[in-house]
Amino acid sequence: MQVFHTIKSLQVFLKSERLAGKSVGLVPTMGALHNGHLSLIEASKKQNELTVCSIFVNPTQFNNAQDLAVYPRTLEADCQMLESAGCDVVFAPSVEEMYPQLPNLKFDFGDLERVMEGKFRPGHFNGVGVVVSKLFNIVQPDSAYFGQKDLQQCAVINRLVKDLSFSLTLNICPTQRESDGLAMSSRNRNLSPEQRNLAPEIYKSLQQACDLLKNKKSGTETQKFVTEYLSNVNGIELEYFEISDFETLQPINQLLEGQTALCIAAFMGKTRLIDNVII
Repeated sequence: MQVFHTIKSLQVFLKSERLAGKSVGLVPTMGALHNGHLSLIEASKKQNELTVCSIFVNPTQFNNAQDLAVYPRTLEADCQMLESAGCDVVFAPSVEEMYPQLPNLKFDFGDLERVMEGKFRPGHFNGVGVVVSKLFNIVQPDSAYFGQKDLQQCAVINRLVKDLSFSLTLNICPTQRESDGLAMSSRNRNLSPEQRNLAPEIYKSLQQACDLLKNKKSGTETQKFVTEYLSNVNGIELEYFEISDFETLQPINQLLEGQTALCIAAFMGKTRLIDNVII
């Protein structure tokens, strides 16, 4: 496995591999890897002859300085996991390498970024748009792989690909879960043992919301249930629960079969977790 820290050295290497006719898959990450990330590596390896994993904690997508400061950074362990998983290339640039100066470019993703994550984390998706655009331009992959857990991010990147005509295939891969249903996340390692035991209640609330909607309950009734359910779990503070159209992410008040996304964000202490299901 090759590890690169500069854009130029990575691009020189990738140019020679492309001249040899190899297809390239990209898995962008912020490190602190887990089996969810490795499932993206596996998906890329099945479809490409060369898999690149980027590891970069992108400061421009954090609107909370404390959140950025405590985000786990485990490059050595990440590289060991990636090598064991058969990843071919790791791109792990410094902040200075990616941003010699902070970009003035601003993205506006319209209604996609005015709800849920965009509403509670202003500027977040501009930062996502900038860094993903840079990675696409640096690596020039044939395919890129993202996890469904970050559903709104996936929708934003899909719009980015279409609007800027990036010549790649975007692959959205299923959320990977622990045995108790908790969505795999780098932030899970920040949970105390007590918080970790309670965290699956977030997914349980989504499952019960699914059942309510399938049984013809309205969106309003379902939102009330989830709010009350989690308010009775000491240690979980609900930030939002939204019932949305899967494609537009705009709120809806009833089940649209195969097109309904249930999205949630909650705090456990200082750790913020998100999850979603599609029905």
